[in-house]
Amino acid sequence: MTQKPSQDSKKFGDKDVEIISRSLEHDGFLRIEHLQLRHRLFSGEWSEVFTRELQLKDPAVGVLLFDPDQDALLLVRQFRVGMFSDASLHGDKALGWPLEIVAGMVGSTEQYEAVALRECKEESNCVPTDLIKICEYYNSPGGSNEKIILFCGRIDSRNAGGVYGLMEEHEDIEVQVLSYVDAMALIDSGEINNAMTIIALQWLQLHRQELLDSWN
Repeated sequence: MTQKPSQDSKKFGDKDVEIISRSLEHDGFLRIEHLQLRHRLFSGEWSEVFTRELQLKDPAVGVLLFDPDQDALLLVRQFRVGMFSDASLHGDKALGWPLEIVAGMVGSTEQYEAVALRECKEESNCVPTDLIKICEYYNSPGGSNEKIILFCGRIDSRNAGGVYGLMEEHEDIEVQVLSYVDAMALIDSGEINNAMTIIALQWLQLHRQELLDSWN
């Protein structure tokens, strides 16, 4: 039986969460907090006190680079330690270099659009002439506060290619240009298997004709 979303969930706020204790357990490439807390239940009662580890991360932007004239997409490959670790267990170490959209972290005083343009230049040597916001979402809210802001940018992909990135940030990023059809097929085959890229490509699948009409 289908149920409508509970209206009570819209009433929850800061007053419905009590932080008992909060401490920074690790401060390196990743920052990890240890929390003891409780929260209001849908019944109106309070939960028992429980513990959670929270990964603290700055927001990140992702940019899907689309060439409407060539009906092509610019994607990038670079080493990803999380996927490499999992891939090693399954005997497919090539998964450590996934196909992704351009992306980067946002500093506390930076604007999302400015970071999106900078990362496009640094990672692909292409700067989009138009930038459309796709959406904002939380990457893994069960254990991280990381928020992702996605954009779609218009580029000319005819001369795109090469290897880019900042050496001081240990980046070694290869640019690949794929047709729209080939990129969508890689979602179906499972080769494109990271959330940011899948969400951006599926948004394009819904809005591609609209973009082609407005950008051509």
